[in-house]
Amino acid sequence: MFGEIAGRYDFLNRLLSLGIDRRWRRRTVKLVPPAGDAPILDVCAGTADLALAYWRAAGGKVHVVGTDFCLPMLEIGREKCRRAGADAQVSLLEADTLQLPFPNNTFQIVSAAFGLRNLADTDAGLREMARVCRPGGRVAVLEFSIPNARPLGTLYGWYFHHVLPRIGQALARNSQAAYNYLPSSVEKFPQDEALAERMRAAGLTDVEFHRLTWGVATLYVGRKGGE
Repeated sequence: MFGEIAGRYDFLNRLLSLGIDRRWRRRTVKLVPPAGDAPILDVCAGTADLALAYWRAAGGKVHVVGTDFCLPMLEIGREKCRRAGADAQVSLLEADTLQLPFPNNTFQIVSAAFGLRNLADTDAGLREMARVCRPGGRVAVLEFSIPNARPLGTLYGWYFHHVLPRIGQALARNSQAAYNYLPSSVEKFPQDEALAERMRAAGLTDVEFHRLTWGVATLYVGRKGGE
């Protein structure tokens, strides 16, 4: 499904979010900034938007690794890195977040943007992210969420269920109904304190969450103890 929409993924992200998805990634990098020269890992990296945001935030001086199980997405990401002049500092690897091919305690930041809910096992994915994070480092999860306030929640629900899927399917032209999958996956995914508690269960401490754009997206941040 993700391979089929890879070619229009970036365009549709900008269109369907009215460009706000870029702001959410910038907010993530601002709230969870790089520090020092330890590497950074972005799992479920897709076309490398967040990986590139971290590369820019670090001034090109930190090695950033992006992993994803969808090779067509990574191929687009590699071309974006090449155009940005980041291909020497940003490495994109085909890998499963449930079995990351890295040693324990490797990365200062382990992030995921709009990908954690796509894993077959959310808890196992969080445990892997925590495993490869350095003691004292942070795990950051940026995900879609459902606004609680009315009437925004009602309007957003209508857009999410009736407008976004039709536009997405019309422009992506994929056979797997990816943009019908999006609202259903967001609604089923734990949010706010429910996801924060699962991050704590994965071994993270000082877990907090920040609702962005009236709750359309939420950034969750946890710290790995042991420093």
